[in-house]
Amino acid sequence: MQPGNQFGEFLRARRELLTPEDVGLPATGRRRVQGLRREEAALVSGLSPEDYLRLEQGVEQNPTDDVLDALTRALKLDDDAAASLRNLARPTPLANRESTSAEASHGEAPEGLVGLIDTWPNQAAWIEGRLTEVLAANPLARALSPLLAPGTNLMRSVFLDPAARELYTRWDEMLVATVARLRTLIGPDIDDPALAQLVGELSVRSGEFRALWGAAELPTEGDTITRLTHPQVGALELETERLAIGSPGEASFGQFLVILHAQAGSDSETALRRLSAIASGKSPAEAKRILPAPVPIESKRRLP
Repeated sequence: MQPGNQFGEFLRARRELLTPEDVGLPATGRRRVQGLRREEAALVSGLSPEDYLRLEQGVEQNPTDDVLDALTRALKLDDDAAASLRNLARPTPLANRESTSAEASHGEAPEGLVGLIDTWPNQAAWIEGRLTEVLAANPLARALSPLLAPGTNLMRSVFLDPAARELYTRWDEMLVATVARLRTLIGPDIDDPALAQLVGELSVRSGEFRALWGAAELPTEGDTITRLTHPQVGALELETERLAIGSPGEASFGQFLVILHAQAGSDSETALRRLSAIASGKSPAEAKRILPAPVPIESKRRLP
């Protein structure tokens, strides 16, 4: 297979999800390969084995619309997967792709809001674009994980970065929630080239993503607690708030402000404030001290 042959990798990944019975072929008993063989995929697509092999190996890089339609039917692709197949067959030129990605992100995060979250010492906060790209993050968010650094894409991170498995205590649940959230964010706009590129890449590189993206239904309301294991401060259970930014027509429309905060008086609050001390550059001795919680105004009394 040719280097960088995402179209061929996508074809192989999709045929491996099917059985002969799925496409109307007779069962052949125990098989040494997972899913359909290349010859079987060629047969149900109406292609010769040689033509199909050239597509999967990346030798033939300009399939016609008729061929793409045949592959879509043969491999049982839904609308999302079919859009990914076409995008991989006819990739967007680099200049257009960069422009599309900028549009998908709806520009930069609002400058005033970025400055505001940077002043929050005990809440991790970041601004997220429509396709789960991190546009801005405050120091505590960046201290939680490099996965939250501006410029990263959270969808790619949770599925492809091994560090995500170590960070998220319930990694499997995070996968489901992330895919469900992306489906909600994009709505019916499945023809977005940036989305097709993202889905196509993850479909090729992650079996977990393929299974979840192809699922008929996913839970849309999950746990509001984010559970993390941080290498410096240990276990964290943080309340998660997601707030939509902007109104239709504004540059920031489609962005979200995400805030992680701990319940007052909890062990997680102590750990999060210790991490905040580390992120602010205090000495190791200062960072290890258990910082006292702020005293509520109503509990303060004047001395007699």
